[in-house]
This record gives sequence, structure tokens and C-alpha cells, in this order.
Amino acid sequence: MTRLHVRNRGAFAYVDGELADGEGDKLMRLHDGGTASRWGFALYYASSDRYEDSLLPTGGFAGAPEEALDCACPLHLAAQDI
Repeated sequence: MTRLHVRNRGAFAYVDGELADGEGDKLMRLHDGGTASRWGFALYYASSDRYEDSLLPTGGFAGAPEEALDCACPLHLAAQDI
């Protein structure tokens, strides 16, 4: 990903990624967890066009935004290689 686009809607932050060729991809949704370092995490699934609550590698449904990006970006990039 070369660029991230974040849009807010209510208590949610929707994060999209942009590749070097300008192609965009929905990545994830974050839900305000009450602190700047704790956010709920939902991956975007293109197959169902939905965001679904997902576990972070640490095993929780909430964590730092950096953890969520570290989880979502490789999954979406790997899916594009298929």
C-alpha cells in the first residue's frame, strides 16, 4: 500500500488502501474503543461486501490501529496475488 484513506462515519473509521498504480481497496473498519490506543477491528470481505469483526494476531477483537493495519494489509495484498 502506498497510501491510506480514512473516512469517519459515527463511531467508525473506514480505512481504504491505495496501491502504486492508483487502484483502491477497502481494508478494514475500526470502532472507537474509548481510548486512542484501543479500537475494535473488522476486516472487509469483498466476497460478501461486508465488514466482519475479526481477531487480531494478539487474539483480541480490539487493539491499536497499527495492529489492525499489520493484520489487514498483508491479507488484502496476498488476496490480490491470487
